[in-house]
Amino acid sequence: MKVDATLRGDAGDWDRARRAEERGYDAVWLSEVKHDPFPSLAVVATRTERVGLGTAIALAFARNPMSTAILANDLQLYSRGRFMLGLGSQVRPHITKRFSMPWSAPAERMREYILAVRAIWESWSAGVPVDFRGTHYSHTLMTPMFDPGPNPYGAPPIILAGVGPKMTEVAGEVADGFFVHGFTTERYLRETTVPALLEGRRAGGSTDLAGFQVSGLPFVVTGEGTSEIEVAAAAVRRQIAFYGSTPSYWPVLEAHGWGDIGRELNVMSKRGQWNQMGDRIDDQMLDAFAVVAPPADVAGQVRQRYGDLFTRCGLYAPYPLRPESLELIVRGIQAGRSPERSV
Repeated sequence: MKVDATLRGDAGDWDRARRAEERGYDAVWLSEVKHDPFPSLAVVATRTERVGLGTAIALAFARNPMSTAILANDLQLYSRGRFMLGLGSQVRPHITKRFSMPWSAPAERMREYILAVRAIWESWSAGVPVDFRGTHYSHTLMTPMFDPGPNPYGAPPIILAGVGPKMTEVAGEVADGFFVHGFTTERYLRETTVPALLEGRRAGGSTDLAGFQVSGLPFVVTGEGTSEIEVAAAAVRRQIAFYGSTPSYWPVLEAHGWGDIGRELNVMSKRGQWNQMGDRIDDQMLDAFAVVAPPADVAGQVRQRYGDLFTRCGLYAPYPLRPESLELIVRGIQAGRSPERSV
């Protein structure tokens, strides 16, 4: 199981990425939250030599496929083949109200989006006209002046994020890998996510997950002593509650019979009761969503829960975590031999 680090999205990321490379991390990822991840990763590419670089995630529907294809192709070139294009849909209000972009049938649109990006890359690589005609996207013009030609490092892999079965099936069919959202549980992963990935893989002509990347980001509650663990638990409860208030994530809660809590969290969020929402996440829910253990035991529990499914993982710790504790966990995951995939 490869172990990755998450960058913050500020200028300090350039040094953080270099330190992550020195410490043996396999990749560093940057999300599209307050900053565009592509410019920062371009700088990171010049400050590192080995570590993989990726967006986790970039907002697909905030851009058209041509813009995304160009950005990803450039990052693959700048990084000398180390780039991974991580895409996600975001939710409708952000796409329509924040970015003023169209929204419809997100799973079907995403499938077409990824196929369009691949068609554009193939046009550049093979020197053939681009001729992609879909329901949501159409790309039929590429003149020599705007054609960058073949990328010497090939096309970057596309990793798609999702929660619901439809988007997960799309990932299995047309992407090279899947981001498991931090807001998941082992039960939901095994009973809903994996079957949907396999259904998508069959639609794409494969019978299993061989060669397919599954990247996890499990919540971790850990610390040295009771007070640190309490701080960690409170922070993770708040983050779980934040995600749980979003209707598109409710299937995870409903898989455990916690649908009513999701609806309650949604009402509280509309009232602005963000600080109180974490109190609705009891110990049972916390244990389902997070690995709760001392630093020395976290790696073993991560491997026990997810070792046969994840090909790589990061750690979701929305609180200050001692560097020595983080180092212990990372080394433990890297040292452990994951079981063979059972799917």
